[in-house]
Amino acid sequence: METALNPEGGISRPQIGMWPGKIFQTVVTVLVGFLVLAPLLPMVIQAFIDKPLYEAGPHFTTAAFARLLSNSHFYSALWNTIIFATASTVIAQIFGIAGTILISRTDLPGRRIASAVFIWPLFVSHLVLAFGWIVGFGPTGFISGLAAQWFGDVPWNLYSLSGLSIAAGTALAPLTFLYCMSSVKTIDPALESAARISGCGPIKTLWIITMPLLKPAIWASATLNFMLAVELLALPLLLGGPAGLQFLITFLYETGIEANNPDYGVVAACALLLIGVISLLIMWQTRSMGDTRRYVTVGGKAARQRLLTLGKWRWPACIAVSLYLGITVVCVMGAVILRSATSMISPYMPIAELLTLENYQAVFAFPEYVRSIINTALVAIIGAAIGTALVAGTAAVSLRSDWTLSKPLQFVAMYPRAVPGLLVGIGVFWAVAWIPGLHVIQNTIWILIFAVLMRHFPTGLGAVTPSLHQISQDLDRSARVVGATWLTTTRRIIFPQLYTPLAACYILLVIHFIKEYASVVFLFGPGSEMLGTTMLSFWVQGEQGAVAALAVVQIAMVVVLLGLFRILFKVKIYG
Repeated sequence: METALNPEGGISRPQIGMWPGKIFQTVVTVLVGFLVLAPLLPMVIQAFIDKPLYEAGPHFTTAAFARLLSNSHFYSALWNTIIFATASTVIAQIFGIAGTILISRTDLPGRRIASAVFIWPLFVSHLVLAFGWIVGFGPTGFISGLAAQWFGDVPWNLYSLSGLSIAAGTALAPLTFLYCMSSVKTIDPALESAARISGCGPIKTLWIITMPLLKPAIWASATLNFMLAVELLALPLLLGGPAGLQFLITFLYETGIEANNPDYGVVAACALLLIGVISLLIMWQTRSMGDTRRYVTVGGKAARQRLLTLGKWRWPACIAVSLYLGITVVCVMGAVILRSATSMISPYMPIAELLTLENYQAVFAFPEYVRSIINTALVAIIGAAIGTALVAGTAAVSLRSDWTLSKPLQFVAMYPRAVPGLLVGIGVFWAVAWIPGLHVIQNTIWILIFAVLMRHFPTGLGAVTPSLHQISQDLDRSARVVGATWLTTTRRIIFPQLYTPLAACYILLVIHFIKEYASVVFLFGPGSEMLGTTMLSFWVQGEQGAVAALAVVQIAMVVVLLGLFRILFKVKIYG
């Protein structure tokens, strides 16, 4: 029972207005529990029955696991996934850490521009990036054609495990960059100054002082990148498919979506194994660092960090960073934009002769394609609003209340981190078929909102909880002392101070919803198409120009909304 503190130190009589707060806490807990568990429970059940969920008379069995473990394609997909995820993570860490050090801790020319360009891939769907790599560096790509002219042959093979790992690693490097950049800003400059006074050079100072203090960020970003590499769909599907490479996520895609007679039992069994592995990685990530207080270096006295002088290496380092960003970001995204405005792209013909608006005309000429753009905007704007409201309630209940289920609620709310996007879509599909009454949202944007919200709910929560931790609980106690209920305290004291984090949460969810494709590829139907699903459909049909045009539309939507939200909410996303 909710009670109020007595100003003299005792506990007063139970508050009359306790019930609205309890009702609010119960509603939030039920909504979050349904959002997360509804897609997961059918998946667990499907793995242990002998029939599809929607058929009557199922019997308990473990035959699906036996079929999975006897499938030779599963083992090759597992081995390829391990190699690909490891290689992609190593590449992402190398470039991300190097970029952080050079851009944030040295006098590198053009540091501010390089920092902005480095994180561009975060605002673009991996589906768009995959298409950009193909248009630019594929066997018939524009840059591949130039290389063939200059060197007589193309010195790389994009459709290979190494080519795929490089493309994925450079797409994941911005996450390492952001994690490490945040940690670098908290390092006490006095530590590096002390090392320099003791006779250490710039390189040795970075090695013995800066790098050890970046260990938490390096490990956290490495674990996250490994998990993201495991669940990537577009890059392995588009780049690995032509080479005959199969991965766990593409194995699920082909078994559960492309197969004429899908084996739902095998899909569910493989999904559970994959979720289990990612769950173990998350547990390892949270426990591996031990007592992170030993990495804290921020004191009460502010000091400005001193940039390390590169000397004669200043311009060579600038050239190296420019080449990296030019190849992995500018060329990839530029290839998509260029392809959208040309009938074809070839180094053997002048670009001016190939320019055309036919790709955009083709996209906007058909109602279903226009509808995919409108649906994407609606899912992003409406879904993000619903998600932000639910995030606010979840954060308040799980972190600032005495609700009995506050800890389980926090765990359940963050658990979608362990569920790859494709599996979210499969789980929602089964939930709609299995749970009575949910069929009404089938083939509507509401089923899409359900899936993308479950998929990215931890992202929104992660944007709010750090700021909530920084709000002193003395404010709560003061309000309760004068008789305010928990709900009144939350509404009038806590939420107003979370305006900026909640605005950032909304913007982040909008961006992620616009980019999303993996969790909805199993759910869309006539009338509920999204940009990502339409791009995949165009790609299967070989319509590269239309894919590029839709990709540019997606990029434009993100850019416009980012600028608009920055003006309206005065919030800067990603640094």
